[in-house]
Amino acid sequence: MNKSIVMEKISVKIKLIRVERGYTQDKMASILGISKKTLVQIEKGRTQANWPTTVTVCALFRNSEVIQHLLGGDVLEVIETVAHNTVEEPKEKTMGGKVWWKNVSESNGYVLQQNLISQHYRIIDSKNNRWYSSLDDEEAAAKLEELGRSTD
Repeated sequence: MNKSIVMEKISVKIKLIRVERGYTQDKMASILGISKKTLVQIEKGRTQANWPTTVTVCALFRNSEVIQHLLGGDVLEVIETVAHNTVEEPKEKTMGGKVWWKNVSESNGYVLQQNLISQHYRIIDSKNNRWYSSLDDEEAAAKLEELGRSTD
């Protein structure tokens, strides 16, 4: 998944996200910091939300079932990983990947998982703390190996 795909997915579902929350177009546009005209253009499929608008939608509506189903669980983790390509900020608690994740491999208490929707990778420890996220499977596998060695 990359920025273009995320922008496209959010743009296509922005009206559903708005309706899910019960907002008018005026209210939604105001919350997002865009004009009502721009919102209408996005909702009608005439234009696509830009990256800042997409990030704003994801951040402000991160608990939306629509967005969670589009991106696969932790919406902010997906956005952060797509924006940076790699995230190395350890100790963020996760739910362990019971719904949106498949285990790829393990090393000394660390688990490399892949998100079933966004396809990005993360490494969690035995207490479900996130240590690493990446879009690159080879980088993620190398990081898993590194983390597995560090606990020997």
